[in-house]
Amino acid sequence: MANKELLDKLTQTIVDGDEDTAAKISKETLAAGIDSLEAIQEAAKGLDIIGERYQKFEAFLPELILAGDAMKVCTDILLPHVKKGSENQASLGKVVIGTVAGDIHDIGKNLVAGMLSIAGFEVHDLGSDVPVKRFIEKAEEIKATVIALSALMSTSAPFQEELIKYLVDSGQRSKFYVVVGGGPITPEWAIRMGADGHARLAINVGELLQKIVTGRQPPPLTKTLIAGY
Repeated sequence: MANKELLDKLTQTIVDGDEDTAAKISKETLAAGIDSLEAIQEAAKGLDIIGERYQKFEAFLPELILAGDAMKVCTDILLPHVKKGSENQASLGKVVIGTVAGDIHDIGKNLVAGMLSIAGFEVHDLGSDVPVKRFIEKAEEIKATVIALSALMSTSAPFQEELIKYLVDSGQRSKFYVVVGGGPITPEWAIRMGADGHARLAINVGELLQKIVTGRQPPPLTKTLIAGY
């Protein structure tokens, strides 16, 4: 099977929520010598497809969960084979990441955490359904550079804005860059709430954060950086 055909099939297994086939094709990409990061990126396209269908009410929660489970199988197999930077390479910064309060979805957030680790960040994952103050407490505790907020549901997305507002009101906005993402999050929403960055897909987040933290402007940025559109 040609590499492109394998990768296309891997994308489709995520859309189908087929864990067994996702595992099989993931292993076949390794055997074929396909770059594991490229394979993860192709698989993530399937997650994006089903996520867009969910937002349009063309797919429903069970399908979204199945796609997430298939993606987890894929990343569990492929992530250990992704080439990372030298162990002696200095960390680009500490990132506190989590899914905001009222939202238990974590597959996209987990994928982002893996991508950021590969990109050279020290990642502290708080899990899902995380209260606003917990993000800030952890960021202060470890002296984080970035707080990364995930939300899959439109009902939980306002907690992203609440965190930024809390930082502003408490005089702490200059301490941390804040990036936001998730199915219902748009560039317009990220800009309106005053986030420093937003990426459409998990595969875009590493590059986005690298650009943010290596720039010369401290938080908050005067212009929200957008990636993947």
